[in-house]
Amino acid sequence: MAPIAVPEPVSATVASTTTTVPPPTHPNLLEVSRSPKAFGSAAISLVDLPAGALFTKITTATPSKKAWSSVQTGKDSHIELNSDLVFCNHSCAPSLNFDMHKMEVRVVDDQPLKRGDPLTFFYPSSEWDMDQPFDCTCGAGEGVCCGTISGAKTMDQNVLRKYWLNPHIEELLKTERK
Repeated sequence: MAPIAVPEPVSATVASTTTTVPPPTHPNLLEVSRSPKAFGSAAISLVDLPAGALFTKITTATPSKKAWSSVQTGKDSHIELNSDLVFCNHSCAPSLNFDMHKMEVRVVDDQPLKRGDPLTFFYPSSEWDMDQPFDCTCGAGEGVCCGTISGAKTMDQNVLRKYWLNPHIEELLKTERK
């Protein structure tokens, strides 16, 4: 897919430090809440959408190697989103599904998306073996939060069955766990 043209970045001063903040890529859909903490920034919805609705197409992606910022699209393929979608964090109670087969982002099927909701997805729905595993802090609660997130490869299949999964993850579960 061809990247879209993006205006030049603008400079912003944050706490006496000048940083370059690129212009928003989805200004009518999401707002980025930036944090000085590592991995503390987040994407927040600017729209109300019904369950299952298309949030956006993924149009600015470029091929990538596996990295903390990439999204897995197939057994051996990854992309960089090159957009504000990179600020959609992990949650064990996600608001979105990243469908890497259709290159689109949809609202989860079991609840609508409301303006002000955090934009999150279940990372193991696209990631088989993550570049940087982490201890989840999604706040979904006991019995919902999965704890350490390292990809679908190491997760209990009964837990994974509760989530929408990309076709490449479904296929890897069948072929890699015989």
